Amino acid sequence: MGEPKVISLKEVKKHNQKDDCWLVIHDKVYDVTKFIEEHPGGEDVILEQVGGYATEPFEDVGHSDAAHEQLDKYCIGVIAHEDKESKYKFTTSFSRTRETSAAGWPTIAAVAASLLTVGTLFIKYFRR
Repeated sequence: MGEPKVISLKEVKKHNQKDDCWLVIHDKVYDVTKFIEEHPGGEDVILEQVGGYATEPFEDVGHSDAAHEQLDKYCIGVIAHEDKESKYKFTTSFSRTRETSAAGWPTIAAVAASLLTVGTLFIKYFRR
């Protein structure tokens, strides 16, 4: 098996109809045209995503391992490096949580310290 076919987002966007459905999940390009009518959640949920990125909606549903395995047979290539989804909008919930918690602690600590200081001064001032 050779290198996977590299497909641009521009090309994926051309395939956005019921009879020609491509989408990108985890930077892999899938042609789900033959699967759309079999989708247990209905074809509308797929049609909302065709021609673009679908990683977040796909993962939000919580698909089973079997669904992930079934997806493999529709893979037709990988998205071009310059169009990788992670460069634009999607990060895994683990990354998003980790970034938020790591970056958020100094802010939370500063707010807590400020509230504690103001509260202490308020109590001391009004106890006189």
